[in-house]
Amino acid sequence: MADDEPSYIDYEAFLDPTFSTTSFANSLVLATNNASDTPLDLSTPLSRVLFDVQEIDTHIDSLTTKSAVPILEYTKDHAESSGRILSEVEAQVASLTEGYKTLEKEVIERHEAAEQVRLAAERLCQTVKLGRAVSRCIMLGRQLEVQMGEMGGAGSAKREDHRAMVRSSNTVVSLRQILDASGPGEEGEGLDRVDVIATLNRELLGPAERSIVSRAQQIIREFSMSSLLANGGASSQQIGAAATYAQVEETKSRTISALLSLYLLSPVPQEATLATFEPGLLVNALQDYLQTGLKSSLAALARALATLPTLERTLLEISARCQNIVALETLLETVKPPSHPLVGKAGDENFLQPLLHSLDTSSLPSYFWRSLASSLSPRVREIVNRGGVSARTLRSNRDRVREAIRECVNRGSQLPTSSLRSTSGRSAVGNWEREAAVMVSSIVGVLR
Repeated sequence: MADDEPSYIDYEAFLDPTFSTTSFANSLVLATNNASDTPLDLSTPLSRVLFDVQEIDTHIDSLTTKSAVPILEYTKDHAESSGRILSEVEAQVASLTEGYKTLEKEVIERHEAAEQVRLAAERLCQTVKLGRAVSRCIMLGRQLEVQMGEMGGAGSAKREDHRAMVRSSNTVVSLRQILDASGPGEEGEGLDRVDVIATLNRELLGPAERSIVSRAQQIIREFSMSSLLANGGASSQQIGAAATYAQVEETKSRTISALLSLYLLSPVPQEATLATFEPGLLVNALQDYLQTGLKSSLAALARALATLPTLERTLLEISARCQNIVALETLLETVKPPSHPLVGKAGDENFLQPLLHSLDTSSLPSYFWRSLASSLSPRVREIVNRGGVSARTLRSNRDRVREAIRECVNRGSQLPTSSLRSTSGRSAVGNWEREAAVMVSSIVGVLR
């Protein structure tokens, strides 16, 4: 509407975005009626609305009549502009369509073909990688079979080759290393889904590992270097080289092979380092050896104290067990851990250090005597409390028992004469007065 044509109609109210027809009609009815009238007169507001509509219609007609030519010209200009724009856009669309067809033919179709080739090549590469891993596992499995046959020994007609235990252990670790590397991109990825590998793991690798561990533990349990009992109960003055040099060296060699095998086959936690790795199988086997010696010695000594005529023979046996422990300690000092595929090469450590750390001691003979003494006092107290001939005999011979115990500790704490002196450089005699005093106190101290 032109500014120079006044109108009583409030166009601003109608053009307001918040305009409400309901509110407008309500205000119009209230303006022409009294709210308390019944019924309401709607003819007046209706006439008002119709008059306003007619006025607006007349005004629109007037405006369109006056502005017909400009409106037509404006519409014509817009139509012509739209036509020109449409023709330009159609040309551009046609060009883009042609370009897309060329792109689709030269790039997209070729890319789809190349993607198929890439996918085929990738899967072929994975197959080759898996095939190589399977081939390596089969080769190691065959190697393990041969090495297990070379071990010989119990149940086999072949002579035992204890060094084959170490070779077999290395092969087992290599196989385990491949099978455990099953993460994305690792060598063993997907091997768990190959039937022949599952069979290899179930029928060869597992049984072979258990067999090696069992054989190595048995060798540790049978370790003996002392010659105190070699001649049917020789006295301490008759300690001699009952075992030949070859036998001693064979015992050492078998034991070292067992130690190395247990070290290699000890479970390795994920992300373990050389500093955090603990050879559990090795330490447990050595602890079992010590505990077996302690239990046997404790039971035998308790019986001997109740029947003193057997004491000398029993103490000789205990001395022999401790000499074996001294020999084992000396041997452990000379054996360094081998390079482990999963944790690397150890530095200056030896096999004795983890054992001493696990027992919280600085010496295996000291641990033996102190542990034996701590368990012996209750047994002696039982004998005394029972009374009778055994208790009276033990009390009356306590000086003899004291000297026999001291001699047992000093004798047992020596390195076996015929065993390792040639290679250890360790003195055969040491100062064990504290251990002897502890042992004597555990017996004589109860008799006071």
